[in-house]
Amino acid sequence: AQKLNVKLLIDDNDVTIAGHPSDYLKGFDVSRTLEGHGLKIDIGDGEDLDALYARMCAAVTTDGPIALINRRKMCVGIKGLEGSAHGHDVIKVSVAKEYLTAKGRTAAVDYLNNVKKGPSGPTYEGSCTRSVGKNRDLFGKILNEILDSMSEAQRIASVRVFDSDLEGSCGLNHVRASHPEVFVRGGIMERGNYSAAAGFGYESGKQGVFGTFSAFLEMVVSEITMARLNQSNVLAHFSHAGCDDMADNTCHFGLNNMYAANGLPDEGRDTTRLYFPADQHQFKACMKKIFGDAGLRFIFSTRSGVPDLLDENGARIYGDDYKFVTGRDEVIREGSDGYIVAFGETVYRALDAVIKLKAQGLHVGLINKATLNVYDEAMMAKLAASPMVLVAESFNVNTGLGSRFGTELLKRGFKGRYNNIGTHREGSGGLWQQMGHQGIDTDGIQAAVLELLKK
Repeated sequence: AQKLNVKLLIDDNDVTIAGHPSDYLKGFDVSRTLEGHGLKIDIGDGEDLDALYARMCAAVTTDGPIALINRRKMCVGIKGLEGSAHGHDVIKVSVAKEYLTAKGRTAAVDYLNNVKKGPSGPTYEGSCTRSVGKNRDLFGKILNEILDSMSEAQRIASVRVFDSDLEGSCGLNHVRASHPEVFVRGGIMERGNYSAAAGFGYESGKQGVFGTFSAFLEMVVSEITMARLNQSNVLAHFSHAGCDDMADNTCHFGLNNMYAANGLPDEGRDTTRLYFPADQHQFKACMKKIFGDAGLRFIFSTRSGVPDLLDENGARIYGDDYKFVTGRDEVIREGSDGYIVAFGETVYRALDAVIKLKAQGLHVGLINKATLNVYDEAMMAKLAASPMVLVAESFNVNTGLGSRFGTELLKRGFKGRYNNIGTHREGSGGLWQQMGHQGIDTDGIQAAVLELLKK
């Protein structure tokens, strides 16, 4: 540890979101890991406060690197949570009330009994609220369908799925339950797990599968580059993209996902592809299409559910006969006054905006760009000839699709008015409120269109 005078206090509770490292990472010991880096190790009972205080005093009055490993269970003394991975999550009201009652905290119990549910989100035209898909969960279910079509020998030989302690959040819990023979519980090690997936997918015909939150994509950019240079085959699912339904605020927003498209164009030979389907049916069609493709594929989903998109007659746009085509942008609505380009969970909000603008006499079209880093030349020509283009997205306004899309339009002769809107402010708290806070809900999209049209 370079003899640095650093002191580490480790709450060693053997719990992560997906379970207990002592179960799924046999042999791992945080004290041995730190000792291997040259730190002096002091192991003690984290609940023995007198002894803990004495150990802390000794550590800070001794020169050199020291790690205090404090062994204790998660949520000590809370019935129903002690030692449980559920202590990582929001505490259930029933568990909290039982604990508070036992402690005589009747005022707190009364408060919990009288909490009023907050307002629900707005309704949207052009989509079906009776059929809402959670694509982050569907990823694992669809992957299971693909694995089910193979023999066990084929699965073991050609697919390996690496989880980063977020299996339920990315849908990988379904794979662990149905196909444990290809599932690896990798723990909280995104860089190592992505590298492992790329290593498995190094050979032609093999696929490494990886999953984590979009906020953590920035952790693995170097590994993505190395995987690309080695021509590995990796299907990576980054859930919780954008900011929708993200009460955790900015630290959990998945904003800089375009960083994954950091390879050289190489005259069109770069096979890296980024996908953000707009509803559950397009998501499934996309998954089925891209699973066997070579190279690096990134598919994004949101924490929130997304409703089915409907055409002007109320039928599903992505019906049972829909086939996903990589790199093809799709017209959701035609327009003569200009177009909105969107993807993912922003599409149904933009569709509502288009419908409301039409009621005001403005004919604005909507394009769903589900493949983020490939330019559909036929669609680009159509957009370049239009009087106005607005890119609406939940990615970082500085690094997202919109930050480069205008340049690509100019290259193709665009002479109209352009703007891009996206996440540009720190989080506001709340769930559905986040999109409105960023100005990328239906009201914000309408306002951005009206601003462009009046210039």
